[in-house]
Amino acid sequence: MSGYVPTLAQVDELHRKIAPSQAAYDLIHTHCVIVATIAREIVRHQNALFVRRCTLPKDDSGRPDPSQAAASDGITGGEIPPRLLDENLVVIGGLLHDIGTYRVLKHDGSDGEPLKFDGPHYIEHGLLGYQYLLDEGVDESIAQFARNHTGVGLTKDEVIRQGLPLPPADYVPVNLEQEVVMVADKYNSKSVPPKFLTAQSYANKAARFGEENRRAWLDLVDKYGEPDIPALAEQFHQRVV
Repeated sequence: MSGYVPTLAQVDELHRKIAPSQAAYDLIHTHCVIVATIAREIVRHQNALFVRRCTLPKDDSGRPDPSQAAASDGITGGEIPPRLLDENLVVIGGLLHDIGTYRVLKHDGSDGEPLKFDGPHYIEHGLLGYQYLLDEGVDESIAQFARNHTGVGLTKDEVIRQGLPLPPADYVPVNLEQEVVMVADKYNSKSVPPKFLTAQSYANKAARFGEENRRAWLDLVDKYGEPDIPALAEQFHQRVV
């Protein structure tokens, strides 16, 4: 470990240091809080499945059937993970994953214009956030949450094929914790006003980039289960689409 893992107070300091306006902070920081909340729910469900794998009812093949687990933690479905997941790592990573979006704002709300992102350069926010965190001394293990959460995993081939303004490389999760944050991120949008998306709504969105992209998302939903999006939307006073 070459850097530090931020505390919750330090996470807030990192957001406030880079935020160009209060409006930008409110939108982006709230989104990160929501993603961290969803990611924490997913991790707790995954860890519960892992711990209970020996007591779950068996399926037709004699293996533990996670679909029979009681959905008491806000997540329905999901598969038993190969190991316990690090909840603290996921929460800190979720709180910082979108910190680079402050640097792709076209209007930050301080000039009398509504908040608006710079569409053509928005794809750069992951790499910008990664570099910002490294420059601030944050450990690589945390900075990678910013770098590796775009879409359902942005590969080098896709960067080249789409002519994206990024150095050709894989921008994909390298561990389960990063993958959980990537998944959680898909359930909430920083649109103005912000909104929650159901798993099916995001599947429809993913389909615009091809059937393979849509299928990859649905596989992730099967793997990690589906959060109770209406309940989360009510908690954070946002709409659902």
